[in-house]
Amino acid sequence: MSPIQGIVVAGLRKRYGATLALDGMSFTVRPGVVTGFVGPNGAGKSTTMRVILGLDAVDEGIALIGGRRYRGLRHPLKHVGSLLDAAAPHPGRSGRNHLLWLAHSQGLAARRVDRVIEQVGLGPAARRGAGGYSLGMRQRLGIAAALLGDPPIIMLDEPFNGMDPDGIIWMRGLLRSLAADGRAVLVSSHLMSEVQDTADHLVVAGRGRAIADAGVADLIAACSGGRVVLRTTAGADATRVLARAGATVAATGRDTVTVSGMPADRIVALLGAGAVPFSEVSAHRATLEDVYLELTREAVEFRAATPTEVTR
Repeated sequence: MSPIQGIVVAGLRKRYGATLALDGMSFTVRPGVVTGFVGPNGAGKSTTMRVILGLDAVDEGIALIGGRRYRGLRHPLKHVGSLLDAAAPHPGRSGRNHLLWLAHSQGLAARRVDRVIEQVGLGPAARRGAGGYSLGMRQRLGIAAALLGDPPIIMLDEPFNGMDPDGIIWMRGLLRSLAADGRAVLVSSHLMSEVQDTADHLVVAGRGRAIADAGVADLIAACSGGRVVLRTTAGADATRVLARAGATVAATGRDTVTVSGMPADRIVALLGAGAVPFSEVSAHRATLEDVYLELTREAVEFRAATPTEVTR
């Protein structure tokens, strides 16, 4: 493999008729890191992954796997393993035979097929027709295919779909272990909680470009913004005392307010001096879902009305 490990996406532009699907999409997926790839529907995630795998051509830009285009790879499964469509296997073919067919096309031995079947926990169902597989089982079969060539790069689109709780826990561990082995792992998902629990780095797509490309912890810290959550039964008094001292205070619940622009110890001192009762002062920690909603606020193509708007 080329000395350039991982995936490099640079300046991808792709138009389907009047629709601009990619508008300068650029990012890098590094070895040893799970990179989450998120964004609203129509943001360009699936198109980008298809371009990386040589399934779609672009009008401008380049996508490289280990420093080379996908179409220039001999035995590509030994370079990159991917799961884009869990419904792809022929329904009349057993899971094992599907993998044997792939292995033969890549010059891989049958023992490798049995190894990945064991790795994804599909052993009891491996000789059954794939047409009878549940979505979770088809996901496992697709992941087995992605791992077949023992590649240094893994790309998975919505791998948590159809997984039961045990499967989700297994998937988290698998992704972390692949990165721990030094592989570059790109995971597209709409499940922010799973991305937060799994990914080290995040690329947020919006309107065909990367609108954020940073570490998950850094994005959460930036979104948290140094805010402090205050729980008090005297919200009006607390707001008056803190606002007078220069803080920005916003009610977020019946007994909670969020304070910006003031550290927690100063808040405690002011409330104590003003004899304002409170039960909790804690640093606000945003979730990855908060980060996602903030970053994609202007990039969502379709937005439903809120329940209160519907009932008015």
